[in-house]
Amino acid sequence: MGSILNASGFVGTITFRNCELEALLFYCVDIYNNFMINNFKCHDDEELIRDIFFDSLNDDTYRGRNPILQNYHFEKEPQEKSGYLDIKIKTINPYISTKAYYCIECKRLGADSTGNANDLNTEYVKNGICRFVEDYYSSYYECNAMLGFIVSKVCVQKDFIDNINSKLNKDYKNTQKQIVNARGITGLQYVDFANGYPYSYISTHTHVSGKVIFLYHLMFDFSNNII
Repeated sequence: MGSILNASGFVGTITFRNCELEALLFYCVDIYNNFMINNFKCHDDEELIRDIFFDSLNDDTYRGRNPILQNYHFEKEPQEKSGYLDIKIKTINPYISTKAYYCIECKRLGADSTGNANDLNTEYVKNGICRFVEDYYSSYYECNAMLGFIVSKVCVQKDFIDNINSKLNKDYKNTQKQIVNARGITGLQYVDFANGYPYSYISTHTHVSGKVIFLYHLMFDFSNNII
């Protein structure tokens, strides 16, 4: 958790857009590490935890220390195709299409999955991953991200990743009462795109259009900080 971050440590990926998203996610890890170092406390609330990241990404002092962020505009809960997106990231370049942006979806993760359709692991899939696969959220660059907020003590690999991967080709009924499937090609696999951060993953999925999309996943453990 306490690894020293260095933007030069990024792993090469398939396209420039993947690398661009990795660079932005790098700062999410940095924000999380700063939160842990200062032993801040937070409520067990998805939106309030999301705002830890959103507020820092928009903070003038933090952006001043990290000028790459000044090339982007961050929006919270903008209207999407179906519902509201947690964080929308657009370049400030006026010549890029207004449809060109990255999406970040945030979900809480809790205790061991019981297999119940209402547990948080299933929620991460059916109302998280599937929103990108089923085109509820834009995939203009064919890569987006999810942040998982761990709010109870568990083993990340055993209790989350393996269980989530077991759900990637199952049908579920989402919040809109529609049948969805994450159509996983490869499950969540560890990839070092944040200079050694241990809980960074990438999965690939078949989009409803037939194209392959990439999802980046960062798991952040807040279990010792919940009040």
